[in-house]
Amino acid sequence: MSSPASLSPNAVPIPPNSAHASESLNRVKNLPGYNTPVFKGKEEQRALVEQEVASKGFIPRELVVGEVNWFYSNLGIDDTYFQNESVEIISDHIIALFGAKIMAYTKHDPSKLIIDLEKINKDGSGATFIHTSAPGYTSTEGPGATCETRIDELFLDKSTPENAYRLETFRSAGSISSTASQQLRCYFVTKCHFPATPPVIVDGKTDIRSVSDAVFLEKATQNTLDIYQQVMWNVETRYGPVIEVFEVEGSRERRLVIGYKMGDTNRYFSALSNLYHFYSLYSARKYVEQFSNGITIISLYLNPLPHGNAPPIEHSIFQVMKEASLLFCLPGNPYFQAQSPGSHAVQEATYAYCGWIFAQHFCNRLGTAYLQLKNVLDENDTSHAEVLSNIKRRFREETFTREGIAQVIHAYPTLIQLLYVNFAMRHYPTSDEAAQLMPTLSYQRLRTTEQLTDEELYNKIRHAVPNKHDLQVLESFLIFNRHILKTNFYQPTKVAVSFRMAPDFLPEVEYPTKPFGLFLVIGNDFRGFHVRFKDVARGGIRLVMSRNKEVYSINQRMLFDENYALASTQSLKNKDIPEGGAKGTILPSIGARPRRCFEKYVDAMIDLLIPGQSPGIKECLVDLYGKPELLFFGPDEGTADMMDWAALHARSRGAEWWKSFTTGKSAATLGGVPHDIYGMTSLSIRQYVLGIFKQLGLREKDITKVQTGGPDGDLGSNEILLSHDKTIAVIDGSGVLADPHGIDRAELIRLAKLRVPASNFNISKLSKDGYLVRVEDKDVKLPSGEIVPDGTDFRNSAHLRFKADLFVPCGGRPEAVNISNVAALVDADGKPHFKYIVEGANLFFTQQARLHLEKRKVVLFKDSSANKGGVTSSSLEVLAGLALATQEYLDLMIFKNGKPSEFYQSYVKDIQAIITENAGAEFQCIWKEHARLQGTKPRTTISDELSLKLNHLQAELESADLFDDTSSRKGVMRRAIPKTLVEKIGLDTVLERLPLTYQKAMFSSWVASHFMYKYGVNASSVDFFHFARDLAK
Repeated sequence: MSSPASLSPNAVPIPPNSAHASESLNRVKNLPGYNTPVFKGKEEQRALVEQEVASKGFIPRELVVGEVNWFYSNLGIDDTYFQNESVEIISDHIIALFGAKIMAYTKHDPSKLIIDLEKINKDGSGATFIHTSAPGYTSTEGPGATCETRIDELFLDKSTPENAYRLETFRSAGSISSTASQQLRCYFVTKCHFPATPPVIVDGKTDIRSVSDAVFLEKATQNTLDIYQQVMWNVETRYGPVIEVFEVEGSRERRLVIGYKMGDTNRYFSALSNLYHFYSLYSARKYVEQFSNGITIISLYLNPLPHGNAPPIEHSIFQVMKEASLLFCLPGNPYFQAQSPGSHAVQEATYAYCGWIFAQHFCNRLGTAYLQLKNVLDENDTSHAEVLSNIKRRFREETFTREGIAQVIHAYPTLIQLLYVNFAMRHYPTSDEAAQLMPTLSYQRLRTTEQLTDEELYNKIRHAVPNKHDLQVLESFLIFNRHILKTNFYQPTKVAVSFRMAPDFLPEVEYPTKPFGLFLVIGNDFRGFHVRFKDVARGGIRLVMSRNKEVYSINQRMLFDENYALASTQSLKNKDIPEGGAKGTILPSIGARPRRCFEKYVDAMIDLLIPGQSPGIKECLVDLYGKPELLFFGPDEGTADMMDWAALHARSRGAEWWKSFTTGKSAATLGGVPHDIYGMTSLSIRQYVLGIFKQLGLREKDITKVQTGGPDGDLGSNEILLSHDKTIAVIDGSGVLADPHGIDRAELIRLAKLRVPASNFNISKLSKDGYLVRVEDKDVKLPSGEIVPDGTDFRNSAHLRFKADLFVPCGGRPEAVNISNVAALVDADGKPHFKYIVEGANLFFTQQARLHLEKRKVVLFKDSSANKGGVTSSSLEVLAGLALATQEYLDLMIFKNGKPSEFYQSYVKDIQAIITENAGAEFQCIWKEHARLQGTKPRTTISDELSLKLNHLQAELESADLFDDTSSRKGVMRRAIPKTLVEKIGLDTVLERLPLTYQKAMFSSWVASHFMYKYGVNASSVDFFHFARDLAK
């Protein structure tokens, strides 16, 4: 259906002189790119091989000379083979070839002649693979079907600068025998030997000779070195693959050269074969070169199949070049299989893969039955909530599985192609055709495929699909198409595929608050989302790690729901600041490198935030959103040390907003304000803890406490450093530290200052009843006599076993306490394990669990109120990046000689004061409202209502005209902006530099929060009149 060979040559007029040929092609002379080795001992070796073959007796003596001579002279194997292999191995190969001929003869079919020879060196020095291969075809069975994939997995994908492998592969010039037409494909993998001396780098450019393998330098011609040198320099300065095509003078051969950073993709070498085979091209030679500076360069020598009816190589090579970039993002795409029945082109297959991911998360899994049940049951009743939660989880697990969705995609290739065309007609860049005389093959495919309206396509799907399950899957593809506002799908170079989506398709029953914006990012080794609830929004980027396949399946299924919940919580938490709530999540595949996944995620997002201005690299996208967007990223689980890279990468991509793009940057080099060093999040948590003590007349030193999150974490370490209680248990990633008499505080402080886990505690400091159980421990006996079979299992449930006055979760997975296990926090007499809970960690408790505990008189303050200090700090870090000019930022925010400027230190103190003031004000507001209602409404509910009313008032104020009153505006902004910043550059200058949308958001958030905290959640319009009257003062 979509094979280029089936295209009508008259479908689109193709002028004989294309712009491609004159503008895009580099030309090289018709000379080998590598020096062919001449093995001087070949004849002597041949004689020894004849003796060896004859001595083994498998080939009749009278045929030995002929078989050996054919192998050495007629088969056309490169001398590399004879130089690398021993007499014994070559003899075995000749005997195997003879045996294969006999086998084919017995089947009376020369085409059944199959050769499969391999030798993997046990010492890790390399390998040799030889098998029969028909040019231009991807084998679906036999040795050729798996050889290149195995080379990828065993050698190329595992290559690092310390342990790399290069590859040479070529097709034999002659056939296997006089009666069989098959040729041999030979692969030689060898371990690289790099120079011991450091690389030579001049002006940021690496000299290729200083990082090359010795064998490569011997074989490569000067022209090849020059080409690879330029590609290497481009890779060093570009994020993503560098792809060049070279026309060989006097021939139809084209050489495709691709450079990229090691580890950026996997299974790519084998995927490229599928790609050029799809366009009826074959390779004469292929090379994969590795360099000690972490760069890989692939070179393919491509030729058209003789007597084929495919588009000429002069046209198809550009499609190969374009799709090699797309394939780089998803090389293991199961929907792209060259020459298989119903095969899709790479673009269609990539679309199918992205639609597959979308369907996994957004097929309407709950349906009307769940909605009816939800309306009948009371979610505030914990038993009802548990039933709903279990049903919801079961629906998500069983209704639409990954495998079931994939089966539907494979079953309807024609409909998938029509859906792809529907997507492409929205997003295929017109510049791709306007700038060229010759339309690309992908554009021709679009024009020669039936184009349907959304309604026509839906009706076609409805009539073609016999069951509701399949119909719903294919409907999700239509929903996907309708809600994509922009995508980097057609960018010439990229490292992951990203989509900016309108979130209108999200069902209200599952997602009651509609987000403002939604991003989906898909890479070869990860998937990710970004959700924000306002145009101006900020939140952290979280890496969701999986210990094993089972955990990965759970994380994959719940990824968007977790992202949505985190962003929603962030919205409640961000009530004091201009930015609304946002959150990003990244789910790496098992074995993927988390940092690389983060980098690809960020780069693909930036593709959608800045206009492309580099033809052939980053070009303009079809933007159906039509407005500039600005995202603010922050640190979260697993990404705290990656914020610097993201900011610097945004700067290298030309983003003018790079200074404010990320928060949590290094203080010394990028002017960030680290939460952990200055205790920003913990400052707000402490206001709630101290507020409880003050209201109830408690002395902190008499209070027993349990905390999750250890001395190695931000919240955990600062909770230790700021508190003066009697801590009886610390639970962190390394294990469980407990002592009913109080853990030695001096030792805890030592660990907190070192930022090391609780497993480093000096156990000699424990009392006779104290203990330390590490996650790796097995069958540990506690002082009580209890046996702990498994340290990890013990750690995972330890937060449910201890009793204390105060519980402060400072770390742990979301929903660690939920409706299913919250009963474990109440003893048999109905007495809760904890009197007071201040939820430092995000989403540690589910809403139902919080309400359950509050019914039992636990004083509980939820996460969105308690831990908002971090977001306040991050917001003011963003403000500095937006308000200061580049040179001012460098002078005032960047450390000099390792020391912060007076401005920086003063600005940090301003931030800490604002955090303390806001946290104290909200605590008082919630406490007073709870007292006014005489405890009839839980503090959790009051907190949520306060946040929602604050956000609602803020939204109303953003669209009202109060901001237009100059005196009120300046009066508010003078209070809202830290005084250090105003005093340094002046209020008017700050306002000139801030985007208008940001100003309105800042004005509205300050007015809304200060009004609500002063007058309470039941404040009247008269109260607001009095409050607004004083704003100009």
